[in-house]
Amino acid sequence: MAILMILFTLFGGITLSAQSSINGTLSQKTGTIETTLLTFVTGTMFLAIVILFFGQGNLLAIFEAPKWQLSAAFLGTMYLLLTVMAVPRIGVIAANISGIIGQLIIGMVIDHFGWFNSLVIEIDLKRTVAVLFMILALYFIYKGNTQPAAA
Repeated sequence: MAILMILFTLFGGITLSAQSSINGTLSQKTGTIETTLLTFVTGTMFLAIVILFFGQGNLLAIFEAPKWQLSAAFLGTMYLLLTVMAVPRIGVIAANISGIIGQLIIGMVIDHFGWFNSLVIEIDLKRTVAVLFMILALYFIYKGNTQPAAA
């Protein structure tokens, strides 16, 4: 089952990069906020259909959830909006690797302190070095994206 989840996540990453590229291009014609809105409206319609046929939860339980948990919707919207802004300026791979580095850093902090009922996993040298390598990779990717001025 773990292999299947890894494959699902891998496919999710592929779709996220494709979406970033397409949204970045679309935002140049329609605007950043408008593109982000279109993504969420389309996603809402799609998920409404999926819930209609396959939903097993209780959508109304949203009203019973602690208010701080509802911030996840805002955070997801901010992620998409910032990515749509970044892609046309720095490219898909630089935008996505920047997002991954941000996820790794906050993920390490969340795990270290056990926030949001996560496992407590201490920040150690191996994890820190891994993130530093990702930052180094971002540097080289970004530098590779910028073309030297013609002489």
